[in-house]
Amino acid sequence: MFIPLKIGVLTISDTRTPRTDRSGGFLQEQVHESGHILSHKAIVPDEIVAIQGCIRPWLAEGTQVILTTGGTGFRPRDVTVQAVMPLLTCPIDGFGELFRRISYEQIGTSAIQSRCFAGWIGDGLVFCLPGSPGACRDAWDQILRLQLDARHKPCNFAEIIATKPSPD
Repeated sequence: MFIPLKIGVLTISDTRTPRTDRSGGFLQEQVHESGHILSHKAIVPDEIVAIQGCIRPWLAEGTQVILTTGGTGFRPRDVTVQAVMPLLTCPIDGFGELFRRISYEQIGTSAIQSRCFAGWIGDGLVFCLPGSPGACRDAWDQILRLQLDARHKPCNFAEIIATKPSPD
């Protein structure tokens, strides 16, 4: 049985606007098309306080999954890793490993530059994706779409999230 999850989409960028945010727009469309609930959406600058200022309240308000896009590279302004990693209560190492394997098939050795990662923050999940639309598509189509669907077997994150108490 499908379990709709409350999912927030957070674009981390100094330059994107709602009109130019193709990655965040793609993720929002996929959340809707898959039957989940888009609980929040925002664009914030590459700043630790701004990133944490969305993630903490969204989870406190009952968002079960947060998908971030952007800020996972190696440029000085890319601070998603520094903002989110300290909040994790349990990293999901396999997400970054699998994403880089999938990405390698698309972009070769440039996949090594991806610092995408995922983990639990309390009872909520956060997946931090690169800012490119292609990377977001690969992550959604080949990992997230399945892992956020309770019908995917042998296991998925939707079933785990559904058994956790909601703050509502």
